[in-house]
Amino acid sequence: MGVKPTVLKLGGSVITDKNKPSTANVDAIDRLADEISSAKVSSLILVHGGGSFGHPIAKKYNLTEGYGDPSQVIGFSETHRAMTKLNNFVMEALFSHNINAVVVQPSSCVLTTGGRIQSMEQKPIERMLDMGLVPVLFGDAVLDSEKGFAILSGDQLVSSLAITFGASRIIMGGDVDGLYTADPKVNASAKLIERVTLEELKNQKHEIEGSKAIDDVTGGMLGKMRELIPAIEKNIQTLIVNATKPLRVYKALREEEVVGTIIKKR
Repeated sequence: MGVKPTVLKLGGSVITDKNKPSTANVDAIDRLADEISSAKVSSLILVHGGGSFGHPIAKKYNLTEGYGDPSQVIGFSETHRAMTKLNNFVMEALFSHNINAVVVQPSSCVLTTGGRIQSMEQKPIERMLDMGLVPVLFGDAVLDSEKGFAILSGDQLVSSLAITFGASRIIMGGDVDGLYTADPKVNASAKLIERVTLEELKNQKHEIEGSKAIDDVTGGMLGKMRELIPAIEKNIQTLIVNATKPLRVYKALREEEVVGTIIKKR
């Protein structure tokens, strides 16, 4: 592989309406596809969350606990189906903005153990990147060697992909400007943390606040930070930006100055 890829995550809270089951935010998806296209990143891996598509079903069938009852099998299938529906919206937007994107379904190439990625078929993704294609992955229901199946968050995928393919950076596009001293959605005195080191992040875990959706089965902002730590430890700089605000993702991809939180190893 030549150029180190950028790993971009588009949060489920950005590309769906989390208050309405299985409702895509088509305008936001189209705008973001336009920003990605305009930024002209030489090597890119895209990951998106589940929002109002995957999370409610996974919660309904209690899939985070793994396989405990035959009635959950349909929940596994339904969760994956819901995610492919959302992925179709994303792919259509990417195609319409002339991005050579290819879907890589985690349920077909990732195995977990106890909910953690054990193996991922990486050669096809490597070839895609070499050919200038943009692999698109998403949070998904996957098979698990201990629990039968598990919910693999887009955040765990981001960290794993960044490490596996030696990414130059991670950009996390969510529905808040970055890490805050308190939840900015309920606390007016919350202050944006513009820069943070890994050590500070580990020490301040209890203070980090952000988006906490009721049906988010993957852990909210704290869960995201925990997942990113292994990548940051490998010196992969991580930037959190507000993808609901126009041009924030574009500026991040172009490495221009942008409102957000930069997390570095030191």
